[in-house]
Order: sequence, then C-alpha cells, then structure tokens
Amino acid sequence: MNANTRQYLFGGIFLLVGFYQLYQRDYLEASLYLLAALSFMFNSLAAEPRLAAYKKPIVIITWTLMIITALVFLYVLQFKFR
Repeated sequence: MNANTRQYLFGGIFLLVGFYQLYQRDYLEASLYLLAALSFMFNSLAAEPRLAAYKKPIVIITWTLMIITALVFLYVLQFKFR
C-alpha cells in the first residue's frame, strides 16, 4: 500500500468516526474528526499528478485545515474533558 492510498484510507476512517459522532450527537468531536478527514484527503489530493495545476491552492487549503484541526483539538482537550 503506497503512502497516497494510506492517506485516503486514514481520511475515510476519520470520516466514518466523524459520522458516528454525529449520530451520537457529539458535534464537537464530530467536527474534529471530519476536519481531520478533510485534512488527510486534501493532503493526498496535493500529491495527485493530474491536479498539478491546482497544487498551490490545494496545499493552502490543506495547511488551513490542519491548523483549524489542531485548534479544534486543543479546544476539545481544554473544555470537553474537565
């Protein structure tokens, strides 16, 4: 399994866990998992050769999603588990 496929796989797993958290009505953790899934998927899209013309915007979106995911993660750690 190559690295690109592995990132799609992790993104899919996070997406499923995010939908499960939505089903459980835990919207804060669902947003965390869904953002992480989008981060993994956009990161693997940046490595696709067919999307080379759009690499710069995809990388910008990827980094933005990663930063937002980290901030939501810190928020969950700080306020959910008190």
